[in-house]
Amino acid sequence: MVKILIVDDHAIVREGLKQIVADTSGLAVTGEASSEQETLEILHKHDFDVVLLDIAMTGRGGLEVLKQIKQEKPELPVLILSMYPEEQYAVRALKMGAAGYLTKVSAPDELIKAIKKIATGRKYVSSSLAEKLAFNLEVDTEKPLHEYLSNREFQVMCLIASGKTVKDIAEKLSLSVNTVSTYRFRILDKMRMKTNSELTHYALKNRLVL
Repeated sequence: MVKILIVDDHAIVREGLKQIVADTSGLAVTGEASSEQETLEILHKHDFDVVLLDIAMTGRGGLEVLKQIKQEKPELPVLILSMYPEEQYAVRALKMGAAGYLTKVSAPDELIKAIKKIATGRKYVSSSLAEKLAFNLEVDTEKPLHEYLSNREFQVMCLIASGKTVKDIAEKLSLSVNTVSTYRFRILDKMRMKTNSELTHYALKNRLVL
């Protein structure tokens, strides 16, 4: 039996996860926690095979909780559950010791698959995240970073660098604001940057915009 600890500060989310697990033989939720302190206390008292951890915990946040868990029990597999897209936190979470990263919009059967996989000591990543990780391994440091952008990503980057807002870009390219925002996250990740000002500086320096 795979014993699972659910760490999430929303009771309704914990109940939903428990229901999903309850429908699967061989898995059992044997502990719940809603804060970092409660998580560490229950880990000191009980043993678990898998931890399901919400990244958006109130207080110090899920990544800090992950850090504490890995310090206390480095071999305990932790599956990060998040409302945030993979582009924002997945790689960072995996580097910090998470055994997997799954968005909360994923299907229940994918969650079960992920739990079973990390319980055996393996890592779990979605197909889209696997592609992203492969890209990071293939990056040639001698090649300008903007050359790794797709044509559309390059177009959006240049518009951002020229001072256009996400709304302006969406209207210009006949895309939704959400789609443009997703492109922006991808661009910043591929360019290893965090802000629009960094993109603008890079674009000006490399004469990509006037």
